[in-house]
Formats: sequence, C-alpha cells, structure tokens
Amino acid sequence: MRAVLVTGASRGIGRAVATAFANNGDRVAIHHRNSAELAEQLRDSLPGNGHLTVQADLTDPAAVQRMVDTAAEGLGGLDILVNNAGVFTSHPVLETSYETWQRQWRLTLDTNLVGAANAAWCAVRHMTRRGGGRIINVSSRGAFRGEPDSPAYGASKAGLNALGQSLAIALAPHGIAVATVAPGFVETDMTNEHLKPPRGDEIRAQSPFGRVGRPEEVAAAVLWLASAEAEWASGAVLDLNGASYLR
Repeated sequence: MRAVLVTGASRGIGRAVATAFANNGDRVAIHHRNSAELAEQLRDSLPGNGHLTVQADLTDPAAVQRMVDTAAEGLGGLDILVNNAGVFTSHPVLETSYETWQRQWRLTLDTNLVGAANAAWCAVRHMTRRGGGRIINVSSRGAFRGEPDSPAYGASKAGLNALGQSLAIALAPHGIAVATVAPGFVETDMTNEHLKPPRGDEIRAQSPFGRVGRPEEVAAAVLWLASAEAEWASGAVLDLNGASYLR
C-alpha cells in the first residue's frame, strides 16, 4: 500500500488518476484549490481506507508546502506525487492587452510549472526518508505542437517536461524515478464545451481514431509509470494523443 498525492484531483484526469491508485489498493491524498465538495465526494467514494483531501493554491509556495506536509502526515509518508493540476487560459498575443498578457503568463507559469516544481521539492523530502519514490508529471502535446491562443500554457508544459528530465537525473541516486505523460485532448467536464459541434468534430478528427482521449487512459499510464517495473522509464515523456500529433 503506497501513499499517493494527486494535485488537481477533484475532477477530470486527476480524479481518474486518484481513482486508479485507490483501486490498486493505495492511499490517496486528493488535492483541490477551491473544490472541497467535489474532493470530499471523491474521497468518500474511493475503495479502501485512509484517503484524505488537501487544499492549496499552487501559486502560493507556503500553501504548497503545507499541502505536501499535510498529505504526508495524513498518509503516514509519501511515495508518489502526481503533478496534474493546471490552468489553461486564452491570451492570443495580438488580441490581449499587455496587462492581461502579464497576468495570464504569471498565473499559468506559477500554477503549471513553479507550483509543480515546489510540490516536487517538498515531496522528495518525504520520499528520501522512505528510500525512494515516484514523481509523475502531467504535461500536454501542446508543449511540442504549440498553443497559439494560449502560449503560456504551451511554454509551461514544455518547462514541465524539462523539469521532469532534470529531476530524473538528480533524483535517481536516491531511488526516485520521474516521468511525464503528455496527453492530447481528453474528454472531461472542463472540455465538454469545446467538444460540441462543430469544433468538437474538428478536434476528434485530429486523431485517426476519430475520438479524443479518456481520463482513464491517462490514469492507466500514470499508474504504470508509478510502478516498480517502470523505474527504467525515468526521464521519459510519454505521448498519449491517439496519433493526433507525432514528433
């Protein structure tokens, strides 16, 4: 039974990841920013015992440290961190005021990249006490193909990929493997609006399978990367986009 912290776990991919770990017999800390009710509903629905919810605004370094320490205390340690939480905003360079541009860049980088880096820094302090662990980052195909209307998002995910590879090298001697999944479009409650016709048809057509991803498919990959058998995948960035973008 492992102790797992999943950020942004109250909905979408994070919810599927938390559920997959719980179904595997692990204890899970469900992080949320302002979705306490959803997080508590998920906690109460998970199989097994010892799950808990933790709250933090990931743009606040002190809140991140409290979140990780609270999770580790409640779970009796920490074996796995899944950096899933993220924000996505539209801010096209030619259509956005300079003030808004600055605000969106700061919010996106502080949440998606710096927040994940801070969570990792805090988590490894607990993992090293247990002789090792796993960090799995949830990136995006946007890190490779570009996000013209949301450039801060694409840049933050590219940075997350690089962070994971740097940490993979730094932490391997301590028994901590670090890997990344890079999903394409995934059907969640937050993306349902985008999947309505006609745009939804265009998005589904990006994959030769004619559909978008499911949260459970991402969760299955995360679960494997967190396994003992996947240690040799440390440093990898795994594309999960249904051949909608190849590199």
